[in-house]
Amino acid sequence: MPRPEKWTADDIPDLTGKVVVVTGGNSGIGFGAAKAVARKGAETIIASRSPERGQRALDALRTEIPDAKAELMALDLASLASVERFAGEFAERYQRLDVLANNAGIMVIPYGKTEDGFERQVGTNHLGHFALTGRLLDVLLATPGARVVNVSSLAHNRAELDLDNLLYEKGGYGEWAAYGRSKLLNMLFTFELQRRFEQAGIDAHALAAHPGFSASNLTGHMAERLHMRIGLAIFNRLIQGPDMGALPTLRAATDPNATGGQYFGPARLNETTGHPVLVAASAEAHDEADARRLWEMSEELTGVRFQALEADGDRG
Repeated sequence: MPRPEKWTADDIPDLTGKVVVVTGGNSGIGFGAAKAVARKGAETIIASRSPERGQRALDALRTEIPDAKAELMALDLASLASVERFAGEFAERYQRLDVLANNAGIMVIPYGKTEDGFERQVGTNHLGHFALTGRLLDVLLATPGARVVNVSSLAHNRAELDLDNLLYEKGGYGEWAAYGRSKLLNMLFTFELQRRFEQAGIDAHALAAHPGFSASNLTGHMAERLHMRIGLAIFNRLIQGPDMGALPTLRAATDPNATGGQYFGPARLNETTGHPVLVAASAEAHDEADARRLWEMSEELTGVRFQALEADGDRG
């Protein structure tokens, strides 16, 4: 039998002259991704909501990769005003954006609302990245072959979608359920964005990735409970590290053979660990009617329209 492919960060091509934004690039798989693209020559922007954590990450990256072209920019995906500021500042500094890695996220938190009144997991993980992508669309479209990579999760496979109660306005909130829903929304957004790129005849690509089981800071708040702290300590020793967990994102972002609409995840043990390969999304993630309705709702909620993709009129 042929040996399974083992794509690694060594397979990333030279990225000199390219610009990459990694949201949540200050820790976990985001930091792993930022280091990998910086090592290959990309101008790397670590987008972080925390100036202190972001600066520590940037210092660590520059220590490990002294010749890295990297900078820190403030971004809080739970604030539409912050998203708008980030996009405006980015457009002033850069004329191209080769990869937007929508990696940042929060996971399994108690119910709460963002600055703009959205349930926090859906508001941050989906609506924040939807708005960011829309705000950066002109720079993306000015870059031939630009890629948007949305980081989802295995949790999207078990998610329940209720677009009539998208933000749990009618109740029914559950920490895990809301996380899974936000990751399904990432997938619906990815495939709908790719369809719209294609219909507009635009040379840009939307892809998705998931890290499998990888050590990260997403579950940090859960460690406030003693039994969870013990369980997480054991769990994090058994699973792959963040640099390995970053590989699906990196393959989607940089593999010359990757293309729009593809989804990458780990190859082994039911996609929980291993080197990145093409994997299948759930049937719900491919529901075009849901994706169109979600898109319209996301535009209304965020006030961000992807006007460059509407050349032929609103698709309705």
